[in-house]
Amino acid sequence: MSLNSSDDLDPLTVIIRLDRDINFLIMDYLVNEGYPSAAQKFALEANIQPRALVDCIQERVQIRNAIHSGDIQRAIESINELNSQILDSDPALHFSLLRLQLVELIRTCTATPNGDIAPALEFATTMLAPRAPTNPAFLEDLERTMALLIFPPENLVRPLADILDPKLRREVANSVNQAILSSQGAAREAKIRQLVRMRTWAEQKAREGKKIPQTLDLGLKLEDDHDYTEDSAMHDARDDTESM
Repeated sequence: MSLNSSDDLDPLTVIIRLDRDINFLIMDYLVNEGYPSAAQKFALEANIQPRALVDCIQERVQIRNAIHSGDIQRAIESINELNSQILDSDPALHFSLLRLQLVELIRTCTATPNGDIAPALEFATTMLAPRAPTNPAFLEDLERTMALLIFPPENLVRPLADILDPKLRREVANSVNQAILSSQGAAREAKIRQLVRMRTWAEQKAREGKKIPQTLDLGLKLEDDHDYTEDSAMHDARDDTESM
């Protein structure tokens, strides 16, 4: 019997089933987003079995950490070791990784006055230039990235400044995580994110013709949190389910 027929259930049973569903939502989030230690800890706390082996999560975590730290070459090699078809079948993802690798090379050579830009130019010429003509978006991204060699980092304005923002690393890492999950037959994103989008849509509909506060905090401000830990991920997952 589902919760849709909760009128036939006693309140305690409804609470138990709701708590179980919330626990599985949290576990799904921790596994999908790549927090193995938090997933193990929460599985013991909630007395449930994790839906994926920790080793499988750890592979994604290592790739994510490599991207976050700017070691894109190591990330690409790890992806190919895990499944070479991931990048072969997704030219856009492969290009975004190579472009990010170029960004890291430019970041290094422009960090000091009169830095050697030869490695960045060679990489752009051999790895990105042949791919750029295949897609107008690729060409535009490459041109913007190469413009970083012309202007001093301290004088960059948007959208050039955004290319050097760590947020780009997180965006690429998220795309890679989704691609790996898809290649393993898993959902590309945690179910809780789908529910948050549904809530946002419902909120927008509710605002039509009604006076509702302009901002409703969903507790999902992760973009600027550089000290995000597995414990905070578990805490936020609980908060998100309780706020829906």
